[in-house]
Amino acid sequence: MSFRQQSAPYPHWEFVHASSGDRLRVVPERGGLLTEWLCNGREMLYFDQERFADPAKSIRGGIPVLFPICGNLPNDRLPLTSGDFTLKQHGFARDLPWQIALLSDQSGVMLTLSDCAETRKAFPFAFRIQMEVRPLSAALEISISITNTSESVTEPMPFSFGLHPYFKVSDLSSTAVEGLPERCFNHLEMAEADTAMQLARLTQGIDFLTHASGPVTLVDEQDGTRVQLQHHEPMDLTVAWTDPPRAMVCLEPWTGPRQALISGDRKLVLGVGESSLLSCRYSVS
Repeated sequence: MSFRQQSAPYPHWEFVHASSGDRLRVVPERGGLLTEWLCNGREMLYFDQERFADPAKSIRGGIPVLFPICGNLPNDRLPLTSGDFTLKQHGFARDLPWQIALLSDQSGVMLTLSDCAETRKAFPFAFRIQMEVRPLSAALEISISITNTSESVTEPMPFSFGLHPYFKVSDLSSTAVEGLPERCFNHLEMAEADTAMQLARLTQGIDFLTHASGPVTLVDEQDGTRVQLQHHEPMDLTVAWTDPPRAMVCLEPWTGPRQALISGDRKLVLGVGESSLLSCRYSVS
């Protein structure tokens, strides 16, 4: 096992698993971003390093973290008992510096984000997120603990949480997604749609949400690689997204749909001192 800071090809922390040699690259200063997951000698994640080098541009690649909302809110406004707050798409966790540490059993890394003056301007609650990332045998396991640490704010803390992993594929035209239900919600038109018809548009660009009853599998038909998302309630919604011509597919576990904090649909709430545990696993075959 090794865990050390590296300067190339960009500043990051590198974790290498003792037995498998699988590698993680993490940039805690840029939203706790996992930029690389090398599994069985194959890089699983898509990462646009040139775009990443320009902090003025949004990141395309790795595994961004979505909190305290997934998607966006009308006019970016979050109405709370204490007033209205401006909260932009996907929240702020993906833009802030996180803390990183080696897990006590040396099986992976712990990423931690706590509230600060900047977050309280958009979201008045005190909180702590602890995310354990473990590269297991042919798998990546992510466990998340979210705690409402507020003292001055007694209103329960509403939130959604999601991950936005970009998986590298050989060619969008030879990529499939298995395990999805027949119907989905198309974010591009904000309407229900036929899932098969959406998947037929991978090369044109898709963005839809589903609630699968079991695992969802991304299949790279050209090289035979299968990446299976195993997610658990409440983080058991799946968003599929492509951004052609990029050779990647995002397979994202979310706890709630867009605007959940307004509609109440699958909105999660934590009282002062309460915690929520979330988890998902990506396995490779």
